[in-house]
Formats: sequence, structure tokens, C-alpha cells
Amino acid sequence: MKKLHFAHALLPDGWAAGVRITVDDQGRIAAVDADMPADGCEAHAGIALPGLPNLHSHAFQRGMAGLAERRGATEENFWGWRQVMYRFLAVLDPDDVAAIAAQAYVEMVESGFTSVAEFHYLHHAPGGGRYGDPAEMAAAIGRAAAESGIGVTHLPVFYGFGGFGGGAPEPGQRRFVTAPDEFQRIVAASRHALRDLPDAMVGVAPHSIRAVTPGTLAEVVDAAAAVPIHIHIAEQQREVDECLAWSGRRSVDWLLDEMPVDGRWCLVHATHVSAGEVSRIAASGAVAGLCPITEANLGDGLYPLPAFLARGGRLGVGSDSNVRIDAAEELRLLEYGQRLRDQMRNVVVSHADRSTGRALCDLALAGGAQATGRAVGRLAPGHRADIVMLDPEHPALVGRQGDHWLDGWLFAADGRAIDRVWIGGRAVVERGRHLLRESVRRRFARTMRRLLEN
Repeated sequence: MKKLHFAHALLPDGWAAGVRITVDDQGRIAAVDADMPADGCEAHAGIALPGLPNLHSHAFQRGMAGLAERRGATEENFWGWRQVMYRFLAVLDPDDVAAIAAQAYVEMVESGFTSVAEFHYLHHAPGGGRYGDPAEMAAAIGRAAAESGIGVTHLPVFYGFGGFGGGAPEPGQRRFVTAPDEFQRIVAASRHALRDLPDAMVGVAPHSIRAVTPGTLAEVVDAAAAVPIHIHIAEQQREVDECLAWSGRRSVDWLLDEMPVDGRWCLVHATHVSAGEVSRIAASGAVAGLCPITEANLGDGLYPLPAFLARGGRLGVGSDSNVRIDAAEELRLLEYGQRLRDQMRNVVVSHADRSTGRALCDLALAGGAQATGRAVGRLAPGHRADIVMLDPEHPALVGRQGDHWLDGWLFAADGRAIDRVWIGGRAVVERGRHLLRESVRRRFARTMRRLLEN
């Protein structure tokens, strides 16, 4: 067993000093002891935190980051951005996806994300032809995860149609449209392809209610059993309007009426929701999957967070389009967006003298762990030894204690506040840099030069 010793650590019941974390040979925490000497341990003077789960990622989109920041002839919102995305993904092969995903995952780990829910819909070959192995693209994601060390909840996406009520797909959607029986083969093949990844989970992701019919959605959900179920919903007002026109109900209301939504589910974005829908999401036990950087980049809007938290709602954060990857910035922007709308400060805390940084971390750790379906997000026995260590000498952290470290990291630090990261007890980041950063970056650069020259 490996024994790590930290000067300070955030444990489930609060901050502790002289913390010894014992890691077993499966990468899980076997024991946590406070007020212990460093004798016989690998000793570190830093501040240990549980690694953050990233509950929503499209890794391949890291390769198109910045390519849609030019005004076009189409709508300047998500729908116009989507056309740029379709053009970019049209030529990607599995090696391209592996190279881009590895770069994205290395950046995630360096920023404090130690696990990721990969919402994966790029199943087929360019033009829509089928690979001999239905999990060809899932295996590419697996290679990237293995290289970076990040823990994975892989979410094969069911995308059956191009609009509400079974509309025909667009040409740009050919690479991810499947029938339900084909989708089940992709799920089974993905489990096989990722079987050697430590502690990997494979769930399912109906893409959105505009990409399914009631019957096909029920078929996918019925086959899901106890695994995580993620779905995009109510990200744009246009989707809500089209759902109303099709069904007479708003998007979230329709889903909650028709499906057994519970704690297995993650409702990604859910930006445009009524007060009644907010209450219903909270009561269901589902996690709201918020992606503040992407939602700001696309101009989606702001989630009604105070009302949701007042009802005991659960949430986590995701990097989604990966236009910028920074765990601290996702949490900071989550709070800042609420401040700008409501013209007040410290929105996520409900009583005096509570740390906003601590509240944000607690919410994202618990909700992210639930959404990924993995034992992560806590420095406690039985959980993965996913540990992020802050540098106590960073200018934004020096001289501080306890929750002030979290406030400093999220609101005052730059990207150099993270010194080291362990995933499953294995060191993957030292002195702020992933151990394979340079080789991953070189391969990513070669891939992008070739793709953008075409």
C-alpha cells in the first residue's frame, strides 16, 4: 500500500492537519488518519482536496475551440455554432479523436478535474459509414483516458432523429444517428472496449428530447438498469418553444411526466426552466449538469440557481464544449453569472459567514460524483484516491487557512495554484504539469495542423 501525508486536507467532516491517506493496490483509499506524523509516508506540505468530477464533456470539441468566434451568416447562437461543429467533426478519424481527447484530458487533470463523464456521440465513420467495431470511437476515448490517467464515465449517446416528433436527421448528423438496437450494440461494445480502464463506468445518454421519440427514449431508458443516464435539455429557448409546439409541454415538464427521472439522471444545462420545473428537478433527485463556460460562450443563458438550491437541488459542473478547460473557472463563473443577473454577491450561500468557495466545491463534488456514478469526490475510505494538492505558497493562498484556501483558489488564483494531482493514487501532475504533457501536446499539434490545412 502507498501512504501519502499532507500538511492539511479537506475531509468529509472538515479540515484536518497532518493527514495520512493510505491507498490500496486498486487505487482506492483504504484509510484516512488525521494528526499523524509523516514517518514512513510520502510527505507533502500542500493542501489536499478531493479531485473534482467533470460531469459533461465532448472531448473532440477541444480541437475546434476558438474556430466559431467569428460572426457568420446564420444565427449567432447555439444553432449557428452547431454548424461549425458539424463541419469540424465531419473528417475526424479515431486517431484524431484520441489525440484531441488526450489533450483535453491532460488540461482537465492539470486544472483539478480528476474524472470525466464523456457524452460521446461520434460513433460512425466520416459520411456515416459503420466501423467494423461499433466501439471504434469509444476505444479512442479509452486510449486518451488511459494516457492522461483521468477516470471515465463513458456515455454512448443515442441520437435517433433530427427534431421533435421523429424529424429527419440533417446531413451533419450522419455520424451519430443510430437505431435503438444498433445503439445497444454500441453500448455493449463500449463496455468491452473500456474494460481495462481502472474503475471505468459506462452509462447511456439520450442526446435530447428533440433527438428521440417517446418510444425510442423509453427503450433506451428501460435497458439502462442502474447506470447513469444523462440528457441535454432546455439549453436554448428555441428548444423549449419547439417542445411546446410539439407536445403542449415545456421540455423538462415533458421529460419528468414521461420518464422515471431519479438520482441516476443528469439533466445537462436545463437553462430555460419555469419555477415549477425547478421544483420538480430538485424533488426528483436528479443532478443539474451546469457548464458555465460553455453556456457563456454560446450565449445560452443562466440557470436559476438560488431557487434550485433553496429546494435542495443537486448540481455539478462540466466543461462541455471544452472551449476553455479550467475547473476553478467553471465554479467561479457559476457564481459570477448569478451575481451579474441578481446584482448581489455570494449567491450560492444561504446564511451568514459561510464560504462561497467551500459551498461551490461541496456542491460540485457531491453532484459530480452522483452524476458520474463512481466513488469519487471524497477523501474517505472506499473512494478513489483522486487528490488535488494546492500550493500553500501561491500568492492567492499564502497565509490563509481552511475555507479561505478554497476562496483564494476559486476567486483569486491563476492556473498555477495546483501543484500536484494523484488519480487512483498514481501521480499524474507534478509542479503543475502533467507528466505526459509535452508528448500529448506534440501529437495534438500535428493532428490540428493536418486538420486545419485541409
